[in-house]
Amino acid sequence: MGATLLIMAAGMGSRYGGNKQVDGLGPNGEILMEYSIHDAIRAGFDHVVFVIKPGMQELIASICGDRIAKKVKVDYVFQDFSSVPSFYHIPEGRTKPFGTVHAVLVAKDVVKQPFAVLNADDYYGVSAFKTMYDELQSLKPEGEAAMVGYELRNTVSKNGTVSRGVCMEENGKLTKVVETLKIKLCENGEIRDIDAGEPGTLLDPVAPVSMNFWGFTPWVFGQLQAYFENFLKGLAPDAIKAECLLPVFVDELMHAGKMTVSVLHTDAQWFGVTYKEDKPTVQADLRALHDSGVYPASLHA
Repeated sequence: MGATLLIMAAGMGSRYGGNKQVDGLGPNGEILMEYSIHDAIRAGFDHVVFVIKPGMQELIASICGDRIAKKVKVDYVFQDFSSVPSFYHIPEGRTKPFGTVHAVLVAKDVVKQPFAVLNADDYYGVSAFKTMYDELQSLKPEGEAAMVGYELRNTVSKNGTVSRGVCMEENGKLTKVVETLKIKLCENGEIRDIDAGEPGTLLDPVAPVSMNFWGFTPWVFGQLQAYFENFLKGLAPDAIKAECLLPVFVDELMHAGKMTVSVLHTDAQWFGVTYKEDKPTVQADLRALHDSGVYPASLHA
């Protein structure tokens, strides 16, 4: 059996201050999603889908898409307002995409097998892909999903706040996801949710968090469609920044008794670039992985 890797690359990277999805961070200018693709293919994935903004296909194809297409099937799908249901009126001034639920939903016509979803601008670690691939092969066609959980302390930034889906689990199954939008690494090493103001709520540093590395079957597209439509119907007419988020969707589906989610633990290292100040650390980490033989001298060879 095969599996599809769906890469969400249509985000605007507003906090980063540029298009971080195509910022070369590896020693040979590799972008972060090239590492995910490399790791996924060697784990067994045989199909890659890029969720991008209109106008990005030529760029992504030149960076890595054309090269990858020599090894696996490649598709490009577009996250824009053309796929928003016709009953919804796009408010004036809205330029932001509608979030990760919408990003996955636009791939419904090209994904026909179990699939993993992840962010283009995160590094997930080699072993996480094999763990996810194996889990995808065992998911029931309906009502089951999976997520790779990372320890909160390994996903924060010293350069500013981050948003994470903080998770609770029992007997290997996800029981709750709390989308926490303003997590701060304090100078004393504590990690706090300061969304309601400081000092904020103390968080468990080893709590599993979602980094949007999910595993689904195509059954989920029907659920995503219904959820997204309800989300749009509940928006205020002037909502120009509201996003429909996967962790919230998963949490609601679980509590409705429609889906169970396995939490996959991995010793893989996660890192990402939220702020420009994160870039030098990520570059050094990637170079070390190449130097130690985890990756070949260049992913472009």
